[in-house]
Amino acid sequence: MSSGIPRAGEALPLPIKPSIAVLPFENLSGDREQEYFADGMVEEIITALSRFRQLFVIARNSSFAYKGRAVDVKQVGKELGVRYILEGSVRKAGTRVRIAGQLIDTSTGAHLWADRFDGAVEDIFDLQDQVSASVVGAIAPKLEEAEIERARHKPTDNLDAYDHYLRGLAGVNRMTKEDTAEALSHFYLAIERDPNFAAAYGMASRCHVLRKGGGWITDRNIEIGETLRLGRRAVELGKDDAVALGTAGMALSFVVGDHEYGKALADRAVALNPNFADAWRFTGWVRVWLGEPEAAIDRFGRAMRLNPNDPHSFSLYSGMAMAHLFIGRFSEAASWGEMAVREKPNGLLPLTVSAATSSLAGRPKDAERAVARLHLIDPSLRMSSLKDLWPITRPEDICRWEEGLRLAGLPE
Repeated sequence: MSSGIPRAGEALPLPIKPSIAVLPFENLSGDREQEYFADGMVEEIITALSRFRQLFVIARNSSFAYKGRAVDVKQVGKELGVRYILEGSVRKAGTRVRIAGQLIDTSTGAHLWADRFDGAVEDIFDLQDQVSASVVGAIAPKLEEAEIERARHKPTDNLDAYDHYLRGLAGVNRMTKEDTAEALSHFYLAIERDPNFAAAYGMASRCHVLRKGGGWITDRNIEIGETLRLGRRAVELGKDDAVALGTAGMALSFVVGDHEYGKALADRAVALNPNFADAWRFTGWVRVWLGEPEAAIDRFGRAMRLNPNDPHSFSLYSGMAMAHLFIGRFSEAASWGEMAVREKPNGLLPLTVSAATSSLAGRPKDAERAVARLHLIDPSLRMSSLKDLWPITRPEDICRWEEGLRLAGLPE
């Protein structure tokens, strides 16, 4: 298996660029219900920092693997492969909010910068801007003022819409059927309060990706139509919004079947924000569907480096497995499939991938176990029903995929 893929606990080489991870901020509000608010602040600060091409920024999900843990910043720096760590806290009381942060050099443990920002809740975007601009100033003082100005981005001026957006993000990251449904309802509420909120449309379309990938769709045509509407609106409103374009691109490819357009959108998201790990994952998957497995492997690898602790790692491993399968590297494909199942033992995607790759790699027992578990999840599952689920387009890839599932024992 490729040696460049990060693994938990291993020291990763530092990138050439200044590199940073923003750890979860402590919620000092005395109310666990405000946890999503503190998490949302960190997400927005990461997003702002990610727009600086001069920085290498670890994705939010990998940073959040340390949530609720007492950490040794030197060890975190080794595990994530970053030179700098930003720690902080958020205190929200009534209409007031305070953000405190400190920047640490992971090689020495030295504190390079610390500051506190106070303001009204309605000024939260300005506070986020102040924190991100101050961190960038501490890391790369030679950055031009124009770059700092470019980092200032308000997804919406409507705080109620923003609140629902943050709640939706929390649900998406939990990835269950119920949490995805709740997340979708929050994104719809965000859109209702701000009809021009591009990222909310994109994230709503991503919920439909999760619904299809989880096998939770009840009416395929209705779901396709709604995904198309949400994706188009995200693109229309968010021409320079990497989140809107990346999520819409994946949705329009996977759910709607417009792979070339989805590829163009995901690539545009990567160009806008090279630190957006999810966009690298999305553009990798589109290339799997289009029959470009080598390019897909490259993009999945980039996503893993930016987000070593991604809770969606099962998706990355599954994508790696399918790409290697289509190239004909059956043993390597099966190893990635096994890793995917380990991360998500009852997931439709990893189990299907493991069944196909294990059978072609000469691991019949592993393939049989995967099929047995698939039948426990959905006794009616057949090869014919999977044709709509995974939109593979290249004829030779379809043949290889079906051959693997057939050998694994999945009924026609």
